[in-house]
Amino acid sequence: MQQFPRLARVGLGFRRELIPALKSGVPDTINFFEIAPENWIDLGGGAARDLLFFTERYPFVCHGLSLSIGGPAPLDEVLLQKIRRFLDQHRILLYTEHLSYCSDDGHLYDLLPIPFTEEAVRYVAERVRRTQDILERRIALENASFYVASPINDMSELDFIRAVLLEADCDLHLDVNNVYVNSINHDYDPVDFIRALPSDRIAYMHMAGHHKEAENLIIDTHGADVIDPVWSLLDQTYGMHGVAPTLLERDFNIPPLDQLMREVQRIALIQARHGHSGDVCSAT
Repeated sequence: MQQFPRLARVGLGFRRELIPALKSGVPDTINFFEIAPENWIDLGGGAARDLLFFTERYPFVCHGLSLSIGGPAPLDEVLLQKIRRFLDQHRILLYTEHLSYCSDDGHLYDLLPIPFTEEAVRYVAERVRRTQDILERRIALENASFYVASPINDMSELDFIRAVLLEADCDLHLDVNNVYVNSINHDYDPVDFIRALPSDRIAYMHMAGHHKEAENLIIDTHGADVIDPVWSLLDQTYGMHGVAPTLLERDFNIPPLDQLMREVQRIALIQARHGHSGDVCSAT
């Protein structure tokens, strides 16, 4: 199976609002982009041409929204076949999904936590293995933020993540902000949590902002600037696990590209402190 190379790269979420500015010139600090395939698969016309223009010139990652890898409904293999064709068309090596579920009889429009049980580990791992077979790629699962713990958990979030990665033989999409969010909401040490993750499984990282609802409640919004404690956590993560491709997520309240670049450049500076230059890497 093809894999996304674990190099020091800095990425930005590819949003349609940013296309005009990016067409005028992609800043050198941006080495790759990320898209949700569900938002692009069936598009034609100018939007499809715009995407192809960039995928022919830059590496892309696909980060899925609706596969519901831990959900009770049968795995959506029709969607996966569409995603595989889309990945092949745009030469995208890495597909990631949330370690959560978002559907039951229909779409729930939220990412909900899977119960942390041995049964769930086996269930999710089987679905991941089938996903990798269909996509003909090794995938990565993102640690998800959540606000209410399942009443039937029989292991910790950390132990659940580690068990799924091992059983499924897949990689980890480490969202640093999600670890921070959960550490506040569920009262644990985020540094200890990240230290215990398997370095060799970390394929890719996310940075994002959030909304502070109360002292002990943070909502993962991707709609604000990254705060200093999360920047510090990224720095410590590189120190513990090494530098991996890291992308800035901004899905709401999207500022102009030049403002976003301040945070993109901050990722590059932190990578540089750990001995990586984050040089531009072409997909061609």
